[in-house]
Formats: sequence, structure tokens, C-alpha cells
Amino acid sequence: MSVKLAPSVLTADFLELTADIQALEAAGVDMLHMDVMDGIFVPNISFGMPLIRSVKRHTRLPLDVHLMIDRPHRYLAEFAEAADILGFHYEAGSDVAETLKEIRRLGCKACLTVKPCTAPEEIFEFLPLCDMVLVMSVEPGFGGQKFMPEALDKLSALRAECQKQGLHIDLEVDGGINGETAPLAVKAGATVLVAGSYVFSPEMQERVEYLKSL
Repeated sequence: MSVKLAPSVLTADFLELTADIQALEAAGVDMLHMDVMDGIFVPNISFGMPLIRSVKRHTRLPLDVHLMIDRPHRYLAEFAEAADILGFHYEAGSDVAETLKEIRRLGCKACLTVKPCTAPEEIFEFLPLCDMVLVMSVEPGFGGQKFMPEALDKLSALRAECQKQGLHIDLEVDGGINGETAPLAVKAGATVLVAGSYVFSPEMQERVEYLKSL
């Protein structure tokens, strides 16, 4: 699988969001990562459907919507209106299998996300219901954190289990991704990189090309 890049919109300047998205499109990114935080499941609040709908109207890029919210099954239909990939946390209090099935029924690709404290073996049974698995390499809720190297073993274990089950799904990694950590994540099995401050820089074009070349 080739490496795909999903820059985190949370890092953008919301008053210059159109310009930032146009720059990302021109640089050749593959999708936009949208972090939805509710202040309950994670200790931060970000944005909701109004912003996501607006972004959807102004970009050709797929939207990778990451729900960091409590009991996400309550809001699937609403977010599926704009999401291309819809992800939620294993730890968030929804029935995992039923939520994954419902996301697919609503026409989105289903992504299951795991926090750093969750062992990869806990989600092996759900892999056939996933189009993507997101491994958090920081504690979810805030940007700018340092990459947790334990995520590499988790990625390797998930990739090995996918191969064992004959599954060809994307493994996404989010948190502390930069020029040093990205190659390690890709080597461990990641195929989708979520990056924030590393991409939103004066060297955006060069950094995007570098990450996609891994």
C-alpha cells in the first residue's frame, strides 16, 4: 500500500481555512483529517457539523472524520452526511461491531480508533468490519504532543493480524508525526499519516512530498 497523507484541519488557521485547504490540495495531500472533540470523551472541544459541512462544500478532498466523542453511535447519521471516512473510539461507549456496521450502512468507510492504553489484541475481532484502523500515538485531545514509540509495536501487531486474516485495510497513525517519526510508523505498517504542525509550515510542499514518498 502506498502512503497517504491526511493533514489535521485542527492545525489550520480557521480564519484562513479556504486558503489553507487550497494549499493542501495544491501540495497533493490525499484527504483532510477532521478531529471532532466534545469535552467529555476528551478534555478539549473543537468543532462539529457546521464546520465539516462548510469544508465539504469547498474541497474535492475526502474527509476523514475522527469522532473523539462520548457514545458516538448517537451522531453517526449526522456526520455521515459529510464524511467519507467516519471513525470512532473503541473506548467511547458504543457497541463496536454495531457501530462499524452502521457506518458502512450509511455509506462511509468505517474506521476504529484506539487510544495508547488499548492493546491491539482487543480489537482483532473487529478488523473484518473495518476499512481503516487509527492508532493514536499521543493521548487524544490536544495537538502538539510528543510521539509515543509504543505505537510502533501496536501498528506492527495490527498489520500482522490483518495479514493473518487476509485483510487489506489501511492503518492510520495520529500524533507527533514529523520527519523523524513518520518513517518509523510506515516501517511498522502505517499507510495513512495524520500530521498537523509538521505540514502546516512554509515548507508544506516539500514536507508533503517527503511524507508521501515514504
